[in-house]
This record gives sequence, structure tokens and C-alpha cells, in this order.
Amino acid sequence: MQKVLVTGANGFVGSHVVEKCLENGLEVWAAIRKSSNLDYLKAASVKFTYPDFNNVELLTKEIEEKQYDFIIHIAGITKARFPKEYEQVNALYTANLGRAIKESRHKVKKFVFMSSLGAIGPLQYNDGLITENTIPKPVTAYGKSKLIAEEMLAALHLPLVVLRPTAVYGPREKDIFILLRTISKGFEPYLGKANQHLSFVYVKDLAQLTVDALFNPKTGSYNVTDGNCYNRYEFAQIIKKYLSNKTFKIYIPLTIVNLLAVLTEKGAGLLNKTSVLNKEKLNELTAANWCCDISRLRNEMGYSPQFNLQQGLKETIQWCKTNQWL
Repeated sequence: MQKVLVTGANGFVGSHVVEKCLENGLEVWAAIRKSSNLDYLKAASVKFTYPDFNNVELLTKEIEEKQYDFIIHIAGITKARFPKEYEQVNALYTANLGRAIKESRHKVKKFVFMSSLGAIGPLQYNDGLITENTIPKPVTAYGKSKLIAEEMLAALHLPLVVLRPTAVYGPREKDIFILLRTISKGFEPYLGKANQHLSFVYVKDLAQLTVDALFNPKTGSYNVTDGNCYNRYEFAQIIKKYLSNKTFKIYIPLTIVNLLAVLTEKGAGLLNKTSVLNKEKLNELTAANWCCDISRLRNEMGYSPQFNLQQGLKETIQWCKTNQWL
């Protein structure tokens, strides 16, 4: 049985990747913190390890002792008070793991790094589709940290696949639950009135692709969506269809949203906490165009997404109802 190390295994994406790894007959080692919530890692066969991502020597020892065949690196942070925190966790820790793979006497067959479309950044509304050749222009410190991580890994010349998923949704994702609950109560909020091209990927498609990449001889960087482009209203329209309810559209002026972001950011800072809403996050939420051309991913990785937004949201809503989230 081949071994795979999955970092960030207890998270939303990580837990789905663990399930796909188990389905494919892999021995899964979940890299987590000792304080991690293990609600979604209840499979008896999952083994746990607690690596120190700040120590290349210990990471190298971990790889040599456990003799991992594959490593999937998903761990990271999406919220931080300062850019240096993003760089430390998302970039430097990732590079440390890459260096450990490079220095290990035991050779890892494939390293899959879960980056983000945020590392490339959005386009203008009429600028077409994002491709792997699009010049990166990240609009957040998070996106910049992922881009730095990609660049640091590229310099190591590893058997590397970088996946850059767009907005990921599905069962267990808490942000989508907030939106589902809001719409279920009859409210449909929008930030400003500008048109947007949006893209999404269902977590099960992303998890399957991640595992498939382990066994595919190809290496490289790939943008990941479900292959479709959506307008800003389709997400809510589909949710309303499956919840069978009507809503009142609320357009919040960007001036008010920006002011609210500044206030919440400052308030969180005084409490030494991170703010969910901040000015940088607004750059992503209000960006005009997140649509991608995924032909390279299809051709080289054999990627064939099974869920469009309608199918994925239907399954997500059913899961939320079954698990009493709605």
C-alpha cells in the first residue's frame, strides 16, 4: 500500500481529499496540529502525524522515516492580520516542505501543492479567460503569498503539480453555509451593481483531481474550475430554486462596504483577532472576471469535472439539510 501525507487534512478541502485517497487504496497520514478538530477524519485507517513546518531538518526526517510515496500540501491560512503571517505560513512553510522533499534520501514520487487562483488574480470584465500563461497580478496578500510559494517551489525542480482552484464550495464549507442561510431567510445581498464573470469548482471534483495528479506523469501548474463561467446572479438563483423560496435583492454600495471593512478590520485589530471582512478581501469579492480556460488541465491531466454549479449546489444543500445545517 502506497503512503500519502496530506497536510491540512482536517480542513474543508483536506478532509475530502483524504476520503478520495482512501477510496484509491492509499495509506493516509494526516498532518495536523494536536489541537485540530477531527470531526471529518473519523476513518479508522487514517494515521496522524504532527510535523514542524518551521524545521526543514525535522521535515526531512519525517519523510525518510515514514517513507511517503506522495505528499499533498493543503495546509495554509486564509485570514491573517499582517502580510508577513501569510508569507510565513503559506510561502515559507511550503518552501520548507519542498526543501525537505529535495533533501530526503527517500524520494517522493509526486508533490501536489494546493495553491489558489488568487495567486494569478482576476482579469477585467472584457479581458477574456484566465490561462496558465496569464501574467500574475494577485490582489490580496493571501494571493501574493501563494504566488511566492509557487515561485519558491519552482526553483527546487521537484516532481511537482500546482493546482490553483477558483472558489471551492461543497459540504462542510462554512462560508457557503452563511450565504445559504441568508438566502433561506429571504435576503440576497450583493456588493455594488457591477457585472461579474465568476467561476467555481465543487470540492469533490477538486479532491478527485488532486488524487489523480499523484498518478499522472505530468507536472506543472494548472488553474482549476468546473469549466463554466457564471454571472453574479446564478449562484443565488440556483440556491433559491432548491430551497423553493423568494428573496429580496439588496445592493450594498461599495462606499459603505469599504467603510465597514475598515471598521471591522480596526476593531478586530484592537482585539488581536483577524477580520473576515477586510479591504483586501473586497478586492477578490468585487473583482470583475474570475473565469478560466481549463483546456490544458483537461488535456494533460484528463480532468473531467462531474459537477457544474447546479449539480454541486443541489448536493450541497441536501447535505446541509441532512446534517441539520439548514
